[in-house]
Amino acid sequence: MNMRIIDILRKNGRTSFTHIAEEVKVSEATVRKRIKVLEEKKVILGYTVVLDPLKMGYNVVAIVGLDVDPKKFLFVSNNIKEMDEVRWVATSTGEHMLLIEVWAEDGQRLSRILTEKIGKIDGVRKVDTSLILEKQKSF
Repeated sequence: MNMRIIDILRKNGRTSFTHIAEEVKVSEATVRKRIKVLEEKKVILGYTVVLDPLKMGYNVVAIVGLDVDPKKFLFVSNNIKEMDEVRWVATSTGEHMLLIEVWAEDGQRLSRILTEKIGKIDGVRKVDTSLILEKQKSF
């Protein structure tokens, strides 16, 4: 039952307890209790708004892999997290130490972000960029 509740909330975090109860076929009180427990156990970390970058004027979305000097990893990571253009940051055990998502108005702006901002951070060794052509699935 918890997964059904979570699936409903993932599709629309504003879904009422009453509607969830009808979908799951339990009482509203049960739904309230289940959601409270999921929040207390940190299964549900919060509720957010999902944005469409194109409708906000960001025509270029890129996944960027960063190779970083290990001694400067925290410095680089903290600087990256502060950038408005960076929408998502994760550490990785793969080819790159940091993976980030960058939104830009156009290719020229993305180029400036990569070279004048990210590439100039002390400790960044390599910037590897892949443009997102089409998002196939989202949470």
